[in-house]
Amino acid sequence: MAERCFIMLKPGVLNRRLAGEVISRLERKGLNLVAAKLMRISPELAKNHYKEHEDKCFYSNLVDYISSAPVLAMVWEADNCVALVRRLVGATDVMQAAPGTIRGDFCLHTPLNIIHASDSPENGERETALFFTKRTVEKYKIITIVKKKIKWNELNNMANVYSKLRGLYIRRRRNGR
Repeated sequence: MAERCFIMLKPGVLNRRLAGEVISRLERKGLNLVAAKLMRISPELAKNHYKEHEDKCFYSNLVDYISSAPVLAMVWEADNCVALVRRLVGATDVMQAAPGTIRGDFCLHTPLNIIHASDSPENGERETALFFTKRTVEKYKIITIVKKKIKWNELNNMANVYSKLRGLYIRRRRNGR
């Protein structure tokens, strides 16, 4: 079943102009972007977003960092989306992040991490609700092409249009246009 994951590209990724590369990696994996917003986060929203880290030593620096410049808040959707995103993003500690992951390839310092990703489907829903209303998150639909039986009269009409266009083309070539 499809689940959603909240992802935030922090100021570092935007300052280094890496947003396209990160988004491209998520798209190539097959995840579906259902909401995106470039925004400046207020310190109050940052505190609410990271409230589970309130008692940790890095909390105030983290709040200052993500409210210092614009971020790109996004919601992605796929089957097992959170687990897939966590693998693509890599470990939070840059020294533990494997090469080939987003953090492994682009992060130099853990406190200035470039990306946030939900760690559970429940947190994904909670974080999404902080940044987006239900109306701004799209329902992703796969577009399928349905083959339709063409009736003979439609086929004849198409053939007539084709022959008229072809005749026009031949006449123009003869006249040197």
